[in-house]
Amino acid sequence: MSRALPLVLAQAAQRGTDDLDGLATDVRRRTAGLPATPLVVYPELHLGGPAAGTAHPAPAELPELLAEPMGGPRDRALAQLAGDLGVWLAPGSVYERAPDGRIHNTAPVYSPRGERVAAYRKIFPWRPYETVSPGAEFTVFDLDGIGRVGLSICYDAWFPETTRHLAWMGAELVLNFVQTSGSDRSQELVLARANAIVNQLFVASVNCAAPVGTGRTLLVDPQGTVRSEAAGDSDTTLTDVIDLDEVTNVRRLGTAALNRPWQQFRADDRPLELPLYQGRIDPATWTGATAPAPLPSHPTETGGPRTEERMP
Repeated sequence: MSRALPLVLAQAAQRGTDDLDGLATDVRRRTAGLPATPLVVYPELHLGGPAAGTAHPAPAELPELLAEPMGGPRDRALAQLAGDLGVWLAPGSVYERAPDGRIHNTAPVYSPRGERVAAYRKIFPWRPYETVSPGAEFTVFDLDGIGRVGLSICYDAWFPETTRHLAWMGAELVLNFVQTSGSDRSQELVLARANAIVNQLFVASVNCAAPVGTGRTLLVDPQGTVRSEAAGDSDTTLTDVIDLDEVTNVRRLGTAALNRPWQQFRADDRPLELPLYQGRIDPATWTGATAPAPLPSHPTETGGPRTEERMP
């Protein structure tokens, strides 16, 4: 069996928050001739520029000027756009005004049915430069009959807790929406591979193009191999068809046929205290939604058979 997912990673320049017609044209251009119902992914704050024809405000003023509530005109238009084009649309993050008045950097996702299926608020804003309020919930969503996707935004990737929790919640692909303009993009490329390796999942790190971003969008597989990468900061489209069964196989058989971190614990292992979090790793809950089917048996150090036990 194969769980194929066509991907379109759009390393695009930032556009105005009101340029939804331009976004529709761009999606059509990037998906022309590709398999039906792809997942189309844009960078962080792709719709985070000033409205067309307006003065360019200071960056600190943009969240207040551009924020809209979920359920507002922009949200409804994006949902309709996904439905009209018949794609899974992750249009990058937008400024969201929450019911309590706080402004978040939020990544929505829309289905080919024209419905919003997820909205993730960035948990780790890039302090002190990013002034939005942090979110407080990790977010995954299901692609009908294919698999589960987790969401993170730019600086979230620097905190291993983010991708680990998304993997624990069942994510097989993590979309990391990026707007990086500095020299630290080289470190982010390492983090994308590291997060893929230690969690045994796909990672798509989608940065924006010049003049705002430094590009170098990439897609990493569950063993940490870079499947594709944009060479520079120009407008680029990376396309691929990934098989989410690769995640199942790597978690079951091991990275390089050796390492299976999601099967690390036995039922009788003692919990590991985590003072930093005032919590613990409990063998009874370690595998979460990701628990792979265990190998029936494999040799012990002395050569005899040993049966693996799946955690509850």
